[in-house]
Amino acid sequence: MRIAFMGTAELAGPCLEAVAKVPGHEVVAVVTQPDRPKGRDLKPTPPPMKVVAERLGLSVQQPLKIREPAAIGALRAALPDLIIVVAYGQILPKSVLEIPRLGCVNVHTSLLPRWRGAAPIQYAILHGDGETGVTTMYMDEHMDHGDIILQRAQLIHADDTSATLHDRLAKLGAGLLTETIMLIAEDKAPRAKQDETLATFAKKIAKEDGRIKWTQSAIEIERQIRAFNPWPSAYTHLGELLLKIWKAEIVEGVTGNPGELQEGFVVATGQGGLRILELQPANSKRMPVDAFLRGHTIKPGTVLR
Repeated sequence: MRIAFMGTAELAGPCLEAVAKVPGHEVVAVVTQPDRPKGRDLKPTPPPMKVVAERLGLSVQQPLKIREPAAIGALRAALPDLIIVVAYGQILPKSVLEIPRLGCVNVHTSLLPRWRGAAPIQYAILHGDGETGVTTMYMDEHMDHGDIILQRAQLIHADDTSATLHDRLAKLGAGLLTETIMLIAEDKAPRAKQDETLATFAKKIAKEDGRIKWTQSAIEIERQIRAFNPWPSAYTHLGELLLKIWKAEIVEGVTGNPGELQEGFVVATGQGGLRILELQPANSKRMPVDAFLRGHTIKPGTVLR
């Protein structure tokens, strides 16, 4: 089979490496997003997918928009039998979906139809799901709506962050994609309609979503800290000082006004308390809370906002 691969984020890297190793098949095109300015010097930086593709010796196309006629023409010229999409970051138009004779297949990091959308890993942690997983599916014109091919479940650990869960799902997804390709090549791939009554949606995360609302329960805030690690991070303010909170634990029986700091850097919440274990002041490094307290005097009754 001639395979075109479309992806941008880190999640796509292990999948491309796995596809490149599948015997009897050829990756004939790799499409990713353009290089973007990054860092303090705004230096153009290639997306993770491009780095992996070039290491594998694959040529890369980086159209600004996949809907552009030139981009569609280049993809069509590669004559792919199958297009695989993993965390590409743009919605594919019908004109692209119709190119390959065997269709377009997406790798999505949830057990669809739960958590369709841009941030399924974060939402699974935010909502306290006990498990998530990976789904391969045939794509249609609707977001994460197509027929399911294969699914594999993955437990969510009590200390999982989006980073740790992402890495396990990336590995799981690469294996599931390999199995999916082999089934499609043998014309044995199953198709199962999604149950629309079970669909939930995970909207794109914005930086401001990381702001902690101390009126929420300790359970909700602790999940938020893990879900938004590494980005956009959960954060609060100590006076004018912004603090990113990287790790915390729930403390039972805490009372007080939401946001009020108590002994041991325990913060009262709308229900229960949180002991902050690791934080990062603005323009500084991540550190244990003890290291932070050696350089900052916190007055009794101080409230985080």
